[in-house]
Amino acid sequence: MASPCSAPPTPVPCDDRARPRAGSRRSTSTSVYLSRRSAGMFSKDAGMLFRKNLKVFRQIILQDSRVFKKVWTRHSKSPISYESGRIYFENYRCCFSSIPSRPQHLYQLPKSSKLEKIEDVLLCQSPLDKVLPRTSDQAPSLLALTAHNWLYRLSTKTGEQLQKVCLSSRYKFRYLGWDVPQETFYIKSVQNKQSPTVRQAGLDNNAMIYLAVFQVFPLEIVAVLEISKRVFGSTVLDVTLSQGVLVVSHSNKTVKLYSFENIVDKFMTRRLVLGEQCQWSGISGTVGESPFGIPVNIHINECPPVLYELPCLDNYMQIGGHPWHVIFTPNHKKHRGTYHICLLKDGTLAHNGIQDMQCCSLESDWIYFHPDESGRIIHVGPSKINVLKIVKSQECLSKFAVVSDFSITAHRDHISSAQNSVTSSGRMVRRRFHQLDDDPEKETFRVVEYEDELDLLAVVEVTLRDEKGRANVGLHDNQSGVLMKTVELVESWDVTYTHELFFDQDTIVHIAQEKNNLFSCHVYKSTNERMD
Repeated sequence: MASPCSAPPTPVPCDDRARPRAGSRRSTSTSVYLSRRSAGMFSKDAGMLFRKNLKVFRQIILQDSRVFKKVWTRHSKSPISYESGRIYFENYRCCFSSIPSRPQHLYQLPKSSKLEKIEDVLLCQSPLDKVLPRTSDQAPSLLALTAHNWLYRLSTKTGEQLQKVCLSSRYKFRYLGWDVPQETFYIKSVQNKQSPTVRQAGLDNNAMIYLAVFQVFPLEIVAVLEISKRVFGSTVLDVTLSQGVLVVSHSNKTVKLYSFENIVDKFMTRRLVLGEQCQWSGISGTVGESPFGIPVNIHINECPPVLYELPCLDNYMQIGGHPWHVIFTPNHKKHRGTYHICLLKDGTLAHNGIQDMQCCSLESDWIYFHPDESGRIIHVGPSKINVLKIVKSQECLSKFAVVSDFSITAHRDHISSAQNSVTSSGRMVRRRFHQLDDDPEKETFRVVEYEDELDLLAVVEVTLRDEKGRANVGLHDNQSGVLMKTVELVESWDVTYTHELFFDQDTIVHIAQEKNNLFSCHVYKSTNERMD
C-alpha cells in the first residue's frame, strides 16, 4: 500500500512510453523494447525516418507541377525483363539500371552456348538485420537457372559470378519459384513423360516431377524430392511449393495441400551440405559439383497426411486474408465465372462470399489477395475494380463477411445502344450480338500494379482512339481508391499483344510485344514540368 505522502506518478510522454528508463521499477523488458523498435514506434528510429521520407517523396511525386515524361526507349528481338530497378535484355546477358534519370548500362555478360542459356531467374535481396559469412552475400544477387542444370548466383551490379551449383545430370530442371520470399526457394523440373516403349519394358518408375529446395543467406540445400504417381495418385498434374505447403494439382480438378516440414522430418534419408564429400549409392563426389550434382535425399514411400483438399475449376486457388481464407471456383460448369471466398479452417462460405462480375468479355476477370498483406482482395473486371475486405459478420460473430472497401470504375458512356433500329423506309433491323464489355472502343482496365513504398495503385486504362490503343496510367490511393494523378503513355497499346507495366517510385516501365516478334521497353521518369 502506497504512503499517503508519496508523490503522484509523473506522466510519461507518448513517444517515450515504450523506452526503458534507467532505475525505473516498471521499466519495459528488453524484448518488448526491441520488438517495438523493430516496428518503428520511436520517432528517431531508422524505420520511422524511412517511412517519413517515403511520405514526403509520395507528396512530391503527386504534385501538380510534376509529370511523368518518357526518357528512354530500347527495342529487342528477344523478350525483355524487369526486376527491381534492373532491365534485362538478350536473355539476361545485357543489364541496364532504371534508377538514374536515364537508364544506364551496367554490364554485358559474354556470349554463351545453348547449354548455358538462362531458363529462369529470381532476384535475391540480402537481409539488413544480420551479417553474412561472406561479403558478397550481403549484396543483391540474381539466381539464374541454366539449360544444363546449373544454378548461378550473379551480382546484380556487375554480373560477376558469385557462386555456382551443379543440380543434376539426370533430371531436367526448368523453373524457379519462391517458397518463402527471400528465405526459401525451389527449382522444379519438367514433367517426366516416358514413352509407351519404356513403359512396356517395365522401366516406368512413376516419377512425375522433381523439386530441389534451397535456403538463401547463405545458399544451402534443404532437400531434393520426387513427386511420383505411385505415392500421390495417378491423376497428378503439377506441383508447387508456397509458404511451407506442398501444393499438388490433379487432373480431376482437385488440389491437395501437404506440410513440407512434415515431409522433410519423416522422409529425409540424409542431410546434404554443398561442397562436402559424399558417398551415395556407391558413387563418391562433392555435393553441388559436376558430375555428382545433388542426389535425391527425400524418398516418400507413402502418401503424407493431407492438410486440405479442394475441388476447384482449372486447379485455381489462392490462400490469404485475416484469418486465412481461400479463393476458388467450384468444379462445376454452373460456377464458371464466379469466385467463392471460404474460411480455410472449415470451408464455410463467407457472407457475400460469391463474387461475380457478370461481365461479357473476351478475357475473364481476375481476383487475388492484395500484395500489401492487408488481407484485402482485389477483383479486376473490364470496367470495374473492386477492393474487398474480410470482416466479422454482424449476424454471427463466428462467421465472416466480404464487404466492399472501395471501387474504381472506368469512364464510360452508360447509355446502352438500342438493340433494334428502324430504317428510313420503316424496316426493323435487329442487332444479332451485344457489344463486349472489353470492346476496344471502350475504356478497359488492363493492368493493376501496386507500389508498396508509395502505397499507390497504378491502374492501366486502354481505349481505342484514331485506330490505335491509347493507355492512361491512373495513380490511385491504396487506402481509399481516390485518383491522385493520371499519366498518359505516349506509345500505343496494341491489345492483341502482351504488355507489362511496372511502377517503381519515380519510374514507370512499359514492356510491350510488337509485330514481327519485336519487343520494346519504354521508361518514364517523374520530372518537374516547370523546370523542363
